[in-house]
Amino acid sequence: MIQEYTIRVHPHQAANEATIKDYLAHEEGLEMKSMTHVRVLKRSIDARQRTIFVNLKVRVYINEEPTDDEYVKTEYRDVSSAPQVVVVGAGPGGLFAALRLIELGLKPVVLERGKDVHERKKDLALIARTQQVDEESNYCFGEGGAGAYSDGKLYTRSKKRGSVEKILNVFCQHGASTNILADAHPHIGTDKLPRVIENMRNTIIQCGGEVHFQTKMVALNLRPVMEGGETDREVVGVKAVHTTVNGEREEREFHGPVILATGHSARDVYRYLTDAGVFLEAKALAVGVRLEHPAHLIDQIQYHNKEGRGAYLPAAEYGFVTQVEGRGVYSFCMCPGGFVIPAATGPEQIVVNGMSPSNRGTRWSNSGMVVELRPEDVQGEGPLKMMRFQEELERVCWQQGNRKQTAPAQRMTDFVNGKLSADLPDSSYAPGLLASPLHFWLPEMITTRLRQGFKKFGSMSRGFMTSNATVIGVETRTSSPVRILRDKDSLEHVNVKGLFPCGEGAGYAGGIVSAGVDGERCAEQVARLLGIG
Repeated sequence: MIQEYTIRVHPHQAANEATIKDYLAHEEGLEMKSMTHVRVLKRSIDARQRTIFVNLKVRVYINEEPTDDEYVKTEYRDVSSAPQVVVVGAGPGGLFAALRLIELGLKPVVLERGKDVHERKKDLALIARTQQVDEESNYCFGEGGAGAYSDGKLYTRSKKRGSVEKILNVFCQHGASTNILADAHPHIGTDKLPRVIENMRNTIIQCGGEVHFQTKMVALNLRPVMEGGETDREVVGVKAVHTTVNGEREEREFHGPVILATGHSARDVYRYLTDAGVFLEAKALAVGVRLEHPAHLIDQIQYHNKEGRGAYLPAAEYGFVTQVEGRGVYSFCMCPGGFVIPAATGPEQIVVNGMSPSNRGTRWSNSGMVVELRPEDVQGEGPLKMMRFQEELERVCWQQGNRKQTAPAQRMTDFVNGKLSADLPDSSYAPGLLASPLHFWLPEMITTRLRQGFKKFGSMSRGFMTSNATVIGVETRTSSPVRILRDKDSLEHVNVKGLFPCGEGAGYAGGIVSAGVDGERCAEQVARLLGIG
């Protein structure tokens, strides 16, 4: 017999299968010996009051063993002889598009400008040691995209456009812990996600698809087509440049419809599309700083306990949002027990982001603290004006940071009070920090709103406003600065047939899961275009 229960327990009772069984025996009257297995289906922490509870939905197997899998497996077929589709980018949008193409009987040819996850990791380590950023292999470019080494959080509010459960199940099929199917805020971790990504790549190759690293798309192959008496354009493939192991550059061409999943930092692609007359528009984004606290302090605040989280609770998370002068001010990409990382993609840039290992066990917790910016808030014209704003702010930050990857920083209270910090707390940011008056050189429309936001958050959560927290500049890559225009039903570009803008880089997603969902949707529309599936 199988029964399901929704229970509300203390953290120590939710710690493992044995303690859950003990609770069910005492509170639900089940016999301990009859419970052969307990599977947690949903898990969330309720820390709103001083007494912390864990909400669980559990499936109990009584006098029988589970015969069902913990996750739903997807069947992938051999597509080595199938029509091919070019997928530009091996981030979550591109990888999930490629896997879905295989499901539908099409051959994906994935082009990734960066390196595979293992070689990429070596270049990331060099940033702190050499203060130099490889323009093609960094925290944004390379296999797995920006999420591979900048956290691996799988929480999304975007659940109307596709199956979030399908994305999580595919991750489990490729090696992720099945905990992500149960947790309210699922997280794989930067130490484990690369192996999952590698397994996804291996599935693509084993099924007859192709994955080409250090292969950068430089142009679309376009041809004119007549439709309804008007001349339009159609993409029939891409031109790319491949960098060999010897550093030689080879021009290559790949043919087929194109899913364009380049990620939110491929600024050269945005410039090329604009010059080529491919329609895009400036999009709202959020810009600010990365705020780092001692993890123990956040645990104390969120769990209402001077002892912190104790033995049975994870590193605490928080989320804040308010309105200041008509714009949103909010926390973004909160990384409990994590690191602040350098996320620049080129010279004369400082960009910070956050990540957490799977155990979320570092001494620090950090979050982006950002201000909503709309195109009308920024001077300039044209579809690239928000991108140019990002670039200029990153350049100014680089100048403040001693023209290295050393990041300008300030104690939180000094930022709010308009004072230069005499010294700075210890930080997880490996390239190092340099005391700087962020309150002075950040744009006033950001500084003013952040100050008011910090005051508000401090009043909402006692102890959050503290001199032991560090404001680190700048957080600019929260989302794409453009939207590449596409038809809302076919997902095909509005003035280039056969081109399917996809994921975060196209302005249609905001994280790993939503990008994966969008990748699957684009694959389905390509199949429909080709009359398959």
